[in-house]
Amino acid sequence: MRICNQMSTSKKAQKKAVILLSGGMDSTTALAVAQKKGFCIYALTVQYGQRHRKEIESAKKICRKFGLQRHLVIEVDLRKIGRSSLTDKIAVPKGRSFSQIMSRIPATYVPARNTIFLSLALAWAESLGARDIFVGVNALDHAGYPDCRLNFVKEFERLANLATKAGVEGGKFRIHTPLINLTKKEIIQLGVKLGVDFSKTHTCFDPTLEGLACGVCDSCRLRLEGFREAGLTDPVSYVETCQPKGNGRTSRRQK
Repeated sequence: MRICNQMSTSKKAQKKAVILLSGGMDSTTALAVAQKKGFCIYALTVQYGQRHRKEIESAKKICRKFGLQRHLVIEVDLRKIGRSSLTDKIAVPKGRSFSQIMSRIPATYVPARNTIFLSLALAWAESLGARDIFVGVNALDHAGYPDCRLNFVKEFERLANLATKAGVEGGKFRIHTPLINLTKKEIIQLGVKLGVDFSKTHTCFDPTLEGLACGVCDSCRLRLEGFREAGLTDPVSYVETCQPKGNGRTSRRQK
């Protein structure tokens, strides 16, 4: 993996980019895309009071795997705002059909989360002199999460160029969404092509204390379906689930 020279002042130095890295497979694949494009990556992870620290740990492992020199973890306690099953005493939806998952905004929606996250990424990018921000929103996020839609991202990009010193002075920001039109299957295929180690990623909304994915929350269901459609076996450990191997047979993982 490429390690950028953070201290370089050469005109040929890599362009800097900030990426919102959750520790999940989407943001990790977006990171791989950004690195492939030649950016010097600064990863930003937000510890926002979510149910577990597993995804923070995964983000740290991913940064080490990619050889990143800068990984900033910012704490913003959204539990004080609540109204989400990820930050409040609200049950995480489990066992829902794919039509149910795609039909409405779920209880796992965190009020204004991506607006907050992108604002933090924008502030750090301006401080670093970076003008590029990457976020791993994708096609399956559109239905359930309004702050994952392309029109939101474009409007935030416009705000970034209106409300910052850098933007006003002509240093235009760009919000990159390399996965915006991709399904989970296509994201997995792209990640494999770029050498992403999906075993280091974490997706589950409600893992066990040992860090095992539940296998039945919306996020696990979509991830497992993506691997099934790609004809691959998900390398992470689940409490209990059936998933296809590359030859089409199923395997069962348990605690």
